[in-house]
Formats: sequence, C-alpha cells, structure tokens
Amino acid sequence: MTREQIPMGKVYLVGAGPGDPGLITLRGAECLRRADVVLYDYLVNPRILKHARADAELSCLGKHGSTRLWTQHEINEAIVELAHAGRTVVRLKGGDPAVFARGAEEVETLVRHGIPFEIVPGITVALAAGSYCGIPITHRDLASAVALVTGQERHGKEASALDYESLARFPGTLVFYMGVTTVDEWTASLIAAGKNPATPAAIVRRCSWPDQRTIHCRLDEVAGRVAEERLRPPTIVLVGDVVNLGPAMSWFDKRPLFGRRVLVTRPDHQAEALASLLEEAGAETLVQPAIAIEPPDDWTEVDAALNRLGEFDWLVFSSANGVRYTLRRLADLGLDARALGGVRLATIGPGTTEALAEFHLRGDLQPNEYRAEALAEALAGDASGQRFLLARASRGREVLAETLRAARPKPCPRTRPRSSFPDCRSSRFPVFVSA
Repeated sequence: MTREQIPMGKVYLVGAGPGDPGLITLRGAECLRRADVVLYDYLVNPRILKHARADAELSCLGKHGSTRLWTQHEINEAIVELAHAGRTVVRLKGGDPAVFARGAEEVETLVRHGIPFEIVPGITVALAAGSYCGIPITHRDLASAVALVTGQERHGKEASALDYESLARFPGTLVFYMGVTTVDEWTASLIAAGKNPATPAAIVRRCSWPDQRTIHCRLDEVAGRVAEERLRPPTIVLVGDVVNLGPAMSWFDKRPLFGRRVLVTRPDHQAEALASLLEEAGAETLVQPAIAIEPPDDWTEVDAALNRLGEFDWLVFSSANGVRYTLRRLADLGLDARALGGVRLATIGPGTTEALAEFHLRGDLQPNEYRAEALAEALAGDASGQRFLLARASRGREVLAETLRAARPKPCPRTRPRSSFPDCRSSRFPVFVSA
C-alpha cells in the first residue's frame, strides 16, 4: 500500500496536568485508550500511562534515566511520520498544552502537513498550586488578576520580551514558570523595576506530587533559597499578597501520611485500591507485587470437585480472588448458581463477602474476626458429619483443613514467589488467586 493509500492518522495533544495522576481529564484518559502511540514528556507522571492500551507504543521524549533528550524538531518530525503511517498519536504534555508547553509549535506543524488534530486541555501548574498549596491565585480583597510569566525565554533572544515595569505595577498575583535557572535575573529585574522586595513569595516544587514542597519567603530571598535548597525543575514561584494565606489554608502537606513512602506488595490487580487509600492520606506509594498468581497447571482436580458440589455441605472462601476465580471456573464448566443450590457459603472478611455479591450471592457465615482461625472455629462447632470444600491457594495455610477433619482442600490457582521485579510504573502482570 502506498503512502497515499494509507488513511491519515490523528494527533491528540493532551494535557496531563501537574503531576497527580488523578488530575488528568476524562477526555484525556479516553484519548490515551485510543492511542496506538503515546509520546510523553519526562515530567508526566508515569502512572497516567495506565490509561493507555497494553499494546500501545510508549516513548518518553526527555532526559529520564538513560533516555535521550529529543529536540523539538525531532518531536515534530516523529508526530508527522506517525500520522502519515495512519497511527493514532497522543502527544502527552505536562500541565496544559497551550501554557508554556510549546504546544503551538507542534500544532503549527500539524496544520502545515494537513494532519487532523485535537487539543485536550489539562490543569496548568499555576491553577494546581493555588489549590494544592492553599494559595488562591485570585482573591476578592488581595488579587483581582493573575499573570502567568515565563522565566525561561527562547534561547538566542537579543532582548527580553518581558515588560518588568508593567509586571512590577501589576495589581495581582505573578506566577513564574520555568524560572529556576534564571531566578537571579528575573527577581533582580522585577525589583529594579519597582516591585517591593518584601513582597511575599512561595517557591513550589513538584506541585501535586507526593513529595510536593513549598517554601515561603520574600521576593528578594527567592534566588538565595533556590540556591540554598538546590531546587531543580519542576518548580514555579508565586509572588503576591495571596501567598500569606498559604500557611493557614494549605491542606496537602498536612495529611497524616504526607512525606511517608510505602511499598505495596499486593498483586498488581489488588494493589491499586490499597495504594489509593494510602495516597489519599498523603503517602507516596511504590507498587511492587511480591508474588505472581497463576491458574493451576492442571484443572482436573478442581473441575472434578466443582462438578460434585452437591456432595458438599459447605464451600469455604478465604479471599475475594478465591470467589472470583472459582465462580468463573464454574461458568467455564457450563454451570451457574444453581450448582450451589444445596451448598452453604462461608467467607473471611468483608472483601470476600463483597466479591460474592458481585455474583449475586450471599454468604451464610462470616466470622467477626477476619482470620482463618476464627472461621475454622465457627465452622468446627457444626463440623460433625459435614463435608467442606475449601477453595484456596496451593500455598495457603493449613489451619482450616487441620481444624475441619472432613475438609478436603482443593488447590485452585497456584501461587509462586515473584522471580523478577520489573519497573513498577509500567508492569502489567495478570494475577490469579483462589484461597
């Protein structure tokens, strides 16, 4: 097929927001799910990439570990080439594509080549800082306007395009983007133009990330604090009277687990819920599953037990995974809930009970304590003459089987220790557990 015969692809310029993966828009996530290729900036939180398809090509376009730095010209060429090949491309940019992100240069290239495109807004860091640092960038009494200012103008300019005299007189909040490397210049220029050196300022690094940091000082102290703390991008500086509201109105860094790092070793498909709860409390989480959970090599024994469910008085589940994969296997065998008609169901913990509810089933017994010992004790009182089928992992504890003399443990999916530990940001490991 010639190039002329290949349908033109489409490019989506998507704003990823300032860092918190929950701040990407619904439309942005939808575009990621459509993409064949995702070209993302190195400041984009890698967890946002979970919205992309498993088969999508993901390329980081900046210095990140051993990844090389792409020039803007190379980025433009890559986007055009991919679109001409009929690919759906998401150009994922930190913040908003139209605010100090060079999005206009990429759009101009797309227009010049006749490539269809869409721009999806994102939350720019100035807006996020107002919320995440407790510094409202506008305020009815203190700031009726806000100015977004670059601290890093185009390389090679003979003279600055910034009117510092106007900025010094500006009756509102100034927000300086990308101003770390030039902080001495723009702070000195602003003060020389008449801005009060005692004007309140806030230096915000990695806004909305778990390790967000805010430093309050005066305008004439900003350069010194940046050097003293060795601050690097991404960092912005807010200047104005609204900064004084920050200490009282901040909430992000006052959460109980802020500043803590927590390793979550649960299986990948179960880790997200726990990680979300920890992050809600302020923790930075690292998801690294410690085990891989797989279906058994041979289903024969399990299938035989499921086909004889009518011979058992109790079907016992000790995990939500056990519920899901046992009942799904039941369906694979052509059976449904009627096969459970004469069997009572026992569970450990509310999560296991909730998993039963997903299949429109209710448990007959759940101990108040979420331990195998408690369930064994509850069942043992009525164990005489009863037959129990335990849906459990191959490496599961033996306490139930040992307590219930008539129990016949039937290992369902087997559990093995993880033998390798890939990058937790991009790993996708299907896990299967019955217990």
